[in-house]
Amino acid sequence: MIYRELQAIYVQWQREMKRFLRAPSRIIGFIVQPLFILLILGLGLGGVIFPGLTTGYLNFLAPGVIAMAILLSSIFTGVSVLWDRQFGFLQEVLVAPVSRFSIILGRTLGGATLALLQGFVILAISLLMGVTVTGAASLALTVVIMILLSFTAVGFGLILASLIKDFQGFQVIMNLILMPLFFLSTAFFPIGKSFPAWLQTAALFNPLLYMVDGVRGSLTQANMLFSPYLDLGVIIVMCVIVMIVGSYLFSRSEA
Repeated sequence: MIYRELQAIYVQWQREMKRFLRAPSRIIGFIVQPLFILLILGLGLGGVIFPGLTTGYLNFLAPGVIAMAILLSSIFTGVSVLWDRQFGFLQEVLVAPVSRFSIILGRTLGGATLALLQGFVILAISLLMGVTVTGAASLALTVVIMILLSFTAVGFGLILASLIKDFQGFQVIMNLILMPLFFLSTAFFPIGKSFPAWLQTAALFNPLLYMVDGVRGSLTQANMLFSPYLDLGVIIVMCVIVMIVGSYLFSRSEA
């Protein structure tokens, strides 16, 4: 019984890996897009002085791009669910003699693995471009936060895929939600006192703010709003909530 459940988890994980490796355009897109942002903004605006920054703009931008790459890659796990539902594969999986939890876990691990691979590639490029790391302990904490980010985003993708039944609706809702959150997350620019008070308050309720700030604080220990450990605590809570809700909605969904 346990072997069958583990096999189901592995098969779902393996399928996500194979689908990714068999789509060269997806590999190129997921790496080139954040790389362009890192190069164009990081080098193009490298000499710009933003109020409140204590380091160069590249050190500020790189953690935000890493978090953005992980989040976007993880959320596309929901697209995989929609694709499988449209072509009938999801129905075949759901009627298999294994628990839905194993199916959910396998897909989650697959999506999180792909997101982490992309995040590590962008992290390595950032280090080569000169982003400073304060030490091995900071890098280890960054990796922990990146892992939690990937699982949180996968859970959010499962929530959207469970509530939305078509590709167009998924893409529209995803952009409608993510774009404002990204701009209020300090991923590209700091939110300082020059912003209206209501906008600063809204940013504090933005979950992406703590994700980006956590990566930035743990990696560079500069330009952060909160302690990395406070960000880590908030991310853990969000991860648990999102994964529970996403797993519940997916288990209740019909193919």
